[in-house]
Amino acid sequence: MPVNHALEYFSLGPFELPRIWTGLWQLSSNAWGSAPASKVRSEMARYAEQGYTAFADHYGSSEILFGQFRDSMPSPSSIFGATKWCVFRPLDPTPAKVRGAIQERMNRMQTRRIDLLQFHWQDYDDKRYLDALEILKQLRDEGAISTIGLCNFDAIRMDEICTELGPNAIVSNQVQFSIIDTRPLHGMNHVCEKHGVKLLTYGTLCGGFLADRWLNQQEPDLYSSNLTPSQRKYLDVIKNAWGSWALFQSLLAVLRSIGDRHGGLSITNIATRWVLDHPFVGAVIVGARLGLSDHAEDNLKVFGFKLTEQDHSDIEDILKRSNSYKMIITVGDCGMEYR
Repeated sequence: MPVNHALEYFSLGPFELPRIWTGLWQLSSNAWGSAPASKVRSEMARYAEQGYTAFADHYGSSEILFGQFRDSMPSPSSIFGATKWCVFRPLDPTPAKVRGAIQERMNRMQTRRIDLLQFHWQDYDDKRYLDALEILKQLRDEGAISTIGLCNFDAIRMDEICTELGPNAIVSNQVQFSIIDTRPLHGMNHVCEKHGVKLLTYGTLCGGFLADRWLNQQEPDLYSSNLTPSQRKYLDVIKNAWGSWALFQSLLAVLRSIGDRHGGLSITNIATRWVLDHPFVGAVIVGARLGLSDHAEDNLKVFGFKLTEQDHSDIEDILKRSNSYKMIITVGDCGMEYR
């Protein structure tokens, strides 16, 4: 696997992976903008050449484009692909149905083995998610899957699943985590430490709002055509769950001053580092508008420094003025915003 010594790495099952992954959910809709498939694949190759060798998600055509890209690489095994199986409606998870779902993803990704299969189950009251996971575990033992992760499971269910399936059955849980959304600090962190599970975090940059371009800007119109779907989602979080646009501007100003103390790093660098500094976090998944914009070079600056006690104290002063630590109650634990 290509190694960029500017990056940090972590262990996930048998893999050694970079701590920033490329998220492909923006391939799900033209609302984020669009680029030709050939341009998307060439951008994936360029990311990989810089050391960003881990790609995640299954939205739109992403699995197909990823499979084509990986198959074109000189060393396909050096590229890591995580995908999902999401069960939103009642399902009897028979072995045939589970195997069929996994085979579909293998076909789309042009692979005989899925590196990381992330599992989401919508209805907690339907305990058959344990049956589905037992079958996924069998598929892992057979070699169809290398590792199994969860997606948007809360701390209680993750603890239950890890206990039922046994040690090392689950390696990760993909959840929302940022300076704005700190819910993983209220129980999820302890479950991760108990079972040796790593979080793969999304929403870490709040759809791009945690960036210098939004400092000293007026609050945008929620329904503006200039906002992406992610920005509409996180603007609502900032205003209605976390605090206000004015307080968010105060947070951006603090992050800007911290960036200046570290030699002019970006607000995005500081916000990402804050999440990565938590030991239960394996990697941050950064959504990429492949072929439209590129932040790979700036993201490298996330590595090679740590936030100081003063940095954390300054951030904490803002968080105490927000509803950050109340969101575990008002929104619910990780994933509840989708249920």
